[in-house]
Amino acid sequence: MIIMPLEWFPLNKPSVGDYFHMAYNVITPFLLLKLIERSPTALPRSAVYLCIITFVMGASIHLVGDSINHRLILSGYQLHLSVRENPIIKDLKPASLIDSFELLYYYDEHLGHSMWYVPFFLILFLYFTGCFTQVKDEKMPYSGWLLLGPSAVYYWYLITEGQIFVLYVFTFFAMVATVMRQRRMGFVLDSNGRFLFYNFIITLGLVLVWVAYLWNDKVLRKKYPGIIYVPEPWSFYTLHIKGS
Repeated sequence: MIIMPLEWFPLNKPSVGDYFHMAYNVITPFLLLKLIERSPTALPRSAVYLCIITFVMGASIHLVGDSINHRLILSGYQLHLSVRENPIIKDLKPASLIDSFELLYYYDEHLGHSMWYVPFFLILFLYFTGCFTQVKDEKMPYSGWLLLGPSAVYYWYLITEGQIFVLYVFTFFAMVATVMRQRRMGFVLDSNGRFLFYNFIITLGLVLVWVAYLWNDKVLRKKYPGIIYVPEPWSFYTLHIKGS
């Protein structure tokens, strides 16, 4: 909707991004199920199904909230500010409407993201635990190396925009611990496991570069005041790109 003309996708109708998000909510769970089916080790079906159901529900909650947020951006909403500090929100009457927008923000940025990303990374980790072999010379194919860059950028966006750096780090540490444990047992990562592991390493590097680049940004520091400072790309967009 930011790119396409508004005449094509009016604000009271789904945007092209919304349709892509709808497709994502259907295609990604299907691909995750196919991924689990190809796992060399049998994974608990109940846990997998519960993760998929929660994933779809969380991604759908996020779809609604994200769609409205993007429309608010076109109306002057600034993502680098809190809900109550936004110029188009703070003067709403009655004041209870602001609570409704804060509830929308909570569903989108907190509840939706948690229900979306926790099962997503759990499934990836469960799959990763089965990606070990005793064949020492199994190498990652050339196509895997080509996909590493785009895949890492995708995960970088998930982590920064989804504000799930802690979840990502815990998943990464669990993967490292699994690799160390399997090595003591004489197993090494197969090509799929290497791809996923290298992906997480490159993604970590991208996140660190992103944080370092915006380390001294006072406005974003105010928006993200916690110990873990990982600004969202859309906040960067409304602060430094939109309107410039």
